[in-house]
Amino acid sequence: MEDAAIIQLYFDRNQEAIRETEGKYGGLCRRIARNILTIREDAEECVNDTYLAAWNTIPPQRPHALAAFLGRLVRNLSISRYRANRAQKRYDGMEALLSELEECVPARETVETELERAELGEIISLWLETLPQADQRLFLRRYWYGEAVRDLAQEAGLTPNQASQKLLRLRKALREVLEMKGAVP
Repeated sequence: MEDAAIIQLYFDRNQEAIRETEGKYGGLCRRIARNILTIREDAEECVNDTYLAAWNTIPPQRPHALAAFLGRLVRNLSISRYRANRAQKRYDGMEALLSELEECVPARETVETELERAELGEIISLWLETLPQADQRLFLRRYWYGEAVRDLAQEAGLTPNQASQKLLRLRKALREVLEMKGAVP
C-alpha cells in the first residue's frame, strides 16, 4: 500500500492503518529500536509505542515521508527508553554511540525553538549532501540507525579501526561546518 493511502487510513481513524504500517515499516522500526536498545522486549515495546504515537499524531500532522516520520518516532522513543534504562543501571548499550556525537553536535540544556532545530537539521543535511555516497551511508547508518562499527566495517570492506577513523574524520568535518555556521561555540 502506498504511504498516502496509509496516511489516509490514519485520517479516517481506521485501525487498518496500524496493520499496514506494521507490514510496510515494522522491520525498519524494529531495526532502529534494536540497534539502540539491546533488550529485545524493550525494542518491541518501543515499536508498539511508535504505532501509538503515529495514531495520536496523524492527524493533525500529515507526514511527507512516512518512513522518516516513523523512524524519528521510534528513534526518539528508543533513546528515551535507553536513558531510562541507563538511569536504572540496566545496561550500558548506546553510551559510546551517543558520546561520539557529543563533541560535534552542541548540547542543549535549554529548550530550543523549532526554528533553531530546523536550522541545525538543515546545516547537517546540506553537509551530508556534500559527502560521497559511501560516507553518507556510513554516517547515517552509524548515527541514525545506530549500527555497530564492526558491522559497518565488514560491509564496507574495512577493518573496524579504519571505519572508526573514517567516522572520526566525518565527525570532525561536521564540527568544523557547525562552528563555521555558528551552530556550536
